[in-house]
Amino acid sequence: MSDWDTVTILRKKPPKASALKTEQAVNAARRQGIPVDTQQKYGAGTNKQHGTTKNTAKLDRETEELRHDKIPLDLGKLIMQGRQSKGMSQKDLATKICEKPQIVNDYEAGRGIPNNIVLGKIERAIGIKLRGKERGLPVQPPGVKK
Repeated sequence: MSDWDTVTILRKKPPKASALKTEQAVNAARRQGIPVDTQQKYGAGTNKQHGTTKNTAKLDRETEELRHDKIPLDLGKLIMQGRQSKGMSQKDLATKICEKPQIVNDYEAGRGIPNNIVLGKIERAIGIKLRGKERGLPVQPPGVKK
């Protein structure tokens, strides 16, 4: 047998994954009855980085005209008095409201940025109103009217 009688079969390389995702390849697969799973990803291909907006950059610099609100000192003293009347440390209160001890420390020192969710948790834990006109009064249990 000579070289002229042998047959050499060259095979194509399998298509790359990116080629299988083209619209043409998906339509061909559908025609052949192969199940096709397509997903549109949110923000895919936009090449956007997670940058901050101008307003957050300004707030980070905290200029005279644009600054974060802070917890008033009288509110911090109310939190401290309510916590001490219950016999809790800052760490105990933080554990009870599922926050970090540093947050309770910042709120009591007047450095914290007010968050109504955190203030609501502290109100329920120490039993003293911290927001609104009735600040400093005991919290009424739900369902009890004045």
